[in-house]
Amino acid sequence: MEKLKLFDAEYKLAVLVWDNEPINSTDLVRLCAEQLGWKKSTTYTMLKKLCERDILQNREATVTALVKREDVQKYESRAVLARSFDGSLPQFLTAFLDNHKLSQQEAEELKKIIEEAVE
Repeated sequence: MEKLKLFDAEYKLAVLVWDNEPINSTDLVRLCAEQLGWKKSTTYTMLKKLCERDILQNREATVTALVKREDVQKYESRAVLARSFDGSLPQFLTAFLDNHKLSQQEAEELKKIIEEAVE
């Protein structure tokens, strides 16, 4: 679903909403200024774009997400896999884990995830 593709600035705004929703639009402007260095006009421009795409909604000065963070993360991870690794999860993991050692806990978590995906 292409609508879930968020550019960097869009994702940053969405994260602030996901982490603080429901949030008053004035408070969102303040958070964006503090955490992203954005001006009020930038925040409202980005908010308008995401509302037009049905990612966020701004009703009566209250901003909420219409799309879950997890759905955007799934879309983005599948897009990276397809674009950079020909859709191959083993190729991705090989590149990702190159020169990186997993802790025992991380290895166990990955084993569990794989076992659940196979069933």
